[in-house]
Amino acid sequence: MPGVDSMGIHPFVLVLLACGLDRLVGDPRWCLHPVVVMGWCISRLRPLAERWAGGRPWRLRLAGGLITLLLVGGSGGAGWALMAWLRVSQPGTALQWLCQALVVVGLASALAGRSLAQAVRAVLAALASGDLPLARSRLAWIVGRDTDSLSDGDVLRALAETASENAVDGLFAPLFWMLIGALLGQPLALAWGFKAASTLDSMLGYRTGTLRWLGTAGARLDDLLVWLPCRLVALSLGQLGPALKDGAPDPSPNAGVSQAAYAHAVGVQLGGSNRYGGQERCKPLLAAGCRAPDQAAVLQMLGLSRRLALLWLLLAVVGFALAHNVTKTLS
Repeated sequence: MPGVDSMGIHPFVLVLLACGLDRLVGDPRWCLHPVVVMGWCISRLRPLAERWAGGRPWRLRLAGGLITLLLVGGSGGAGWALMAWLRVSQPGTALQWLCQALVVVGLASALAGRSLAQAVRAVLAALASGDLPLARSRLAWIVGRDTDSLSDGDVLRALAETASENAVDGLFAPLFWMLIGALLGQPLALAWGFKAASTLDSMLGYRTGTLRWLGTAGARLDDLLVWLPCRLVALSLGQLGPALKDGAPDPSPNAGVSQAAYAHAVGVQLGGSNRYGGQERCKPLLAAGCRAPDQAAVLQMLGLSRRLALLWLLLAVVGFALAHNVTKTLS
């Protein structure tokens, strides 16, 4: 088992503790978040890249690739360095305990299970109180579409779509890479590397202006890293076939699949017309013919994500235990 003797605790246990911390605490606003640091770096690098590229697509693509390499490599390297610090710390000392705590907090920062659930529930609470303007305002913090003119039903559909899509992007994809990293003894490097790609996609991954070239590398890398976890979520929900079929027309290789998996699992229709920056855009219908999402359906999606995360961790426990026994037997 990698790194147990040097770290005093197995990397997989660090992942388990991080999942518990995320579920209990989420992302405190008073604490500096690694994603904020990543976002700060991107916001400083973007104007430099655009100035150097001078509007030339090939230069913008090259600059975007370099930004992606720098940010993902730097973030992963920072995670690797913190794990290395943990390994060289004297066993049983206060320094080792501090390093372990920092790793757990760093891993938890890559997960967004509780923060997503809190944001969704805040919108539902506003709807339940009859305050549609407040619901629209709170919704605008977690979706990219225009929210000013949404009806109650539109808000609920938007909530269902973001609860399903961001469950994959913000919880299951980083958890997947953490678990892979735990096998390699480097959960934090892979978690922060993935989070850097996700942040690049959210900030630069748009098909407008210079970003259609500058954001290509980050967006493609994020698509690649989410591809397998997305389909594992659909498989775990027992909806892989319908999700792949319904999600195929979506321009995103992952968003339509993740939303379709939850839509079929809960039995609600998602997709349709949305407005982004005043421009109407039609998305394919998912689980067409099912009922429209209501508050109970949105809460059911949150519950599915919570139970599915526990299932993944349980399967990982079994897998790590079997791998340990096989390794012990062979040695």
